Amino acid sequence: MDRYEVTKKAGMFGILGNVFLLIIKSIVGFTSNSQAMIADAANSASDIFASLMTFIGNKIASEPNDENHNFGHGKAEYIFSLFISISMMVLAFKLLYDSIFSLIHKNELSFSYFLIFACVITIVTKLILYIYTNNLSKKHNNILLDANKKDHRNDCIVTTFTLISAILSLYGFYWFDGIVGFGISLWIFITGFKIFMESYNVLMDISIDTDTENIITKLVEKYPEINKIDKISSTPVGYQYIIVLTIYVDGNMTTFKSHDLADKLEKEITSLDNIYKTIVHVNPI
Repeated sequence: MDRYEVTKKAGMFGILGNVFLLIIKSIVGFTSNSQAMIADAANSASDIFASLMTFIGNKIASEPNDENHNFGHGKAEYIFSLFISISMMVLAFKLLYDSIFSLIHKNELSFSYFLIFACVITIVTKLILYIYTNNLSKKHNNILLDANKKDHRNDCIVTTFTLISAILSLYGFYWFDGIVGFGISLWIFITGFKIFMESYNVLMDISIDTDTENIITKLVEKYPEINKIDKISSTPVGYQYIIVLTIYVDGNMTTFKSHDLADKLEKEITSLDNIYKTIVHVNPI
């Protein structure tokens, strides 16, 4: 199963799991007046949107290259990840306002064992989704899978604090619920901002990472016929990169030999997992 089919499947499971959790959290949150659980429910609504964006973005990114898109549609992953991140940050500001309002007006939650039950169900469900998505993320280099994996992990941690606030309410620590809601808001914002920056960097054609550039340099150095190389240039196309570099060879080398050398180097560099295409120019020295 290729990376696009895997991401599609993960997106579908994410949608189903989050719809289930949204219903439970919303009912329990509003009936118990728990700001932390209401924030958690809103987070699940955001997760449904994120899973939907994952599904759509993955479908577009899986389309092969055509006459109008010579290097495929891979950047769709990052465009839709950008949508996810913006929605998360907008939601975070709304939840932040609600949490501060709750703390100022000293709103008290009504303890309920259903609140405990909702937290436990959420933690178990999200832990299963995290383990499943984490295994896929290790096998496939996909920002949408990585974003979903982090989201499931974050939800486990966030809901654990919601559970703690519900238990503390039994002992009169109602203020802790508002603080947890505040903390969840910040967590959502930070996660959204990180996804935003990662997507933004790719869409703004960030250069390839230093480790990969060093690997490419070592591949070039394996050929004694190459006297030197110019700076390696790169541009992202989805999760992969196009590499452009100029090599310098002996001016007496035949055109056939120099082009054969360039072809071999192109194939070797392109065989790297995160390289889409390599273009090697040959200059005499």
